[in-house]
Amino acid sequence: MQTHRKQGPRKQCGRTISRLFLLPMTGQGDPRARPQPYASHTVTPRRKKLAPDPDVRRAIVDAASKSVREQGVRGLSVATVLERAQLSTRAFYRHFESKDQLVAAVFLEMTRSEVTRLRDKMSEATDPIEAVAAWIDGRLDLAFDEDIRAELRQVSLEAQSKAFSTPEMVTPAYGAILEPLVEQLQRGLELGVFKDIVPAVAAKSIHGVVWAGTQRQWATHHWDRDDVRDRAVRFCLRGLGVAPHTIEQVTAAS
Repeated sequence: MQTHRKQGPRKQCGRTISRLFLLPMTGQGDPRARPQPYASHTVTPRRKKLAPDPDVRRAIVDAASKSVREQGVRGLSVATVLERAQLSTRAFYRHFESKDQLVAAVFLEMTRSEVTRLRDKMSEATDPIEAVAAWIDGRLDLAFDEDIRAELRQVSLEAQSKAFSTPEMVTPAYGAILEPLVEQLQRGLELGVFKDIVPAVAAKSIHGVVWAGTQRQWATHHWDRDDVRDRAVRFCLRGLGVAPHTIEQVTAAS
């Protein structure tokens, strides 16, 4: 005689749970089907970012330039600059993204007066050859003129060191210094007094010659200015394809 066992509540419960997992998530079990209460949020309008102010930027750069002259680039502190300019951190970052960008602006600002001085010196030249010689002579002031050396030596050395580690910091200032020289090299090439040159490349080579003479004088303090100038002018003009007798005339005139 076969007996039938009644299914206990535990087995029925198990089947019920199994069926639940086969049901699609609809109705009250589906969070997507539940009515979502509307939440009202108060939107606070964002503060409108102020545009850069040329006067504020000038104040920051001027304060930074004074700090660099006193303590060098290594001693430059954004906090000190802002304290000197009496401006906030917000004002600083409205005009500069970083301290490096500020240093680049300082280099460029200090270069502008040097470029003006070089252009004034070159304006007396009657042709591109004399203008190139005048640029060389003007840049040698950095080694032999006491006032210019005192003002620019430290900054020039720091700029030179940055040229390798962070070139973007000094490239604008370096380009500004070379610009009047490049212009005269281009003019001389067009007139035929300079031969087979690329003005931008030739300008960098001339700068290298002058910088080597400047550093040598800083290190030894016993070179004669006229001798250094004549050697640099002769070497550079020969490289530009200038005739020997013309080189003699230029060096004799100085």
